[in-house]
Amino acid sequence: MTANNPGPDDARDEQQDEDHEHAHEHELGPLAELVTLRDWLRYAVTRFNREGLFFGHGCKDAYDEAAWLLLHTLSLPLDRLEPFLDACITAQEREILLDAIEKRVAQRVPTAYITQEAWLGDFRFYVDERVIVPRSYFAELLGEGLSPWVEDEHAIEDALDLCTGSGCLAILMAHVFPNARVVGADLSQDALEVARINRERYGFDDRIELVQSDVFSGLANRRFDLIISNPPYVTADSMARLPAEYRHEPRMALESGEDGLDIVRQIIAQASAHLTPDGVLAVEVGHNRHIVDAAFPNLPLVWLSVGSGEDAIFVIRASDLPRD
Repeated sequence: MTANNPGPDDARDEQQDEDHEHAHEHELGPLAELVTLRDWLRYAVTRFNREGLFFGHGCKDAYDEAAWLLLHTLSLPLDRLEPFLDACITAQEREILLDAIEKRVAQRVPTAYITQEAWLGDFRFYVDERVIVPRSYFAELLGEGLSPWVEDEHAIEDALDLCTGSGCLAILMAHVFPNARVVGADLSQDALEVARINRERYGFDDRIELVQSDVFSGLANRRFDLIISNPPYVTADSMARLPAEYRHEPRMALESGEDGLDIVRQIIAQASAHLTPDGVLAVEVGHNRHIVDAAFPNLPLVWLSVGSGEDAIFVIRASDLPRD
């Protein structure tokens, strides 16, 4: 008799163990089957496309957003995907990746909120759901110093970012206009808390003042050489049709009345009292140029084209604004 010869019970136990292992792998799904970063990237892109996600918060498509989410979650450089594509992902990392992907898919949370970061050009900002995800054509125009409307970047001494949100445009202004004292104003105290985080990260505590203000209400008797604003401008009709991703953003930072111009009207009506005689006002209104032109047919608004070719920002000098 051979003591080590397996009998029927041993074979049955081995089969049960194997069946249990296969069942466990099936339950784990992606955690067992996706090994490399390349595997996870393919999986994330497929999930994003099949679920019909909307990409409007810094990425143009499923591939870009999947790469951003995965690289950030793994603490890898965002501009160097290729060297890591065939790197194996640890069991612990797989769980974290799957959680991030599921949050993006099931809850439609924008990747910027999952990673708590957003980018305007080369500038990185902290964000969370107290502020809208930064996205502004001003980033491009400020990179050019708002020329020719601002002839000398060093001549701007007082500048205002109205409806500052995360403070991103105030920070860009502080970079572009080296002699400027910059004010970032917003009605939301929550938004200003986020702006303070970004101000501190960029070391601008001494140059950027943050003020709680309902349009100009908290800025009495203050005048500026330059006022820029990316205010709420979403129309009621557009609000009703927003993709789920946008509904994670503060509603007050998006909607602005039936035609989207409630805040813009206040800015135009009151701006002259807060500009220096040679001051300039620039306001971003997205796709709403036709609405603005119809509402202010007698104002000499100049529309600035951006990289997309769209006229999304109007500029007007203080001398051409209505006065009280």
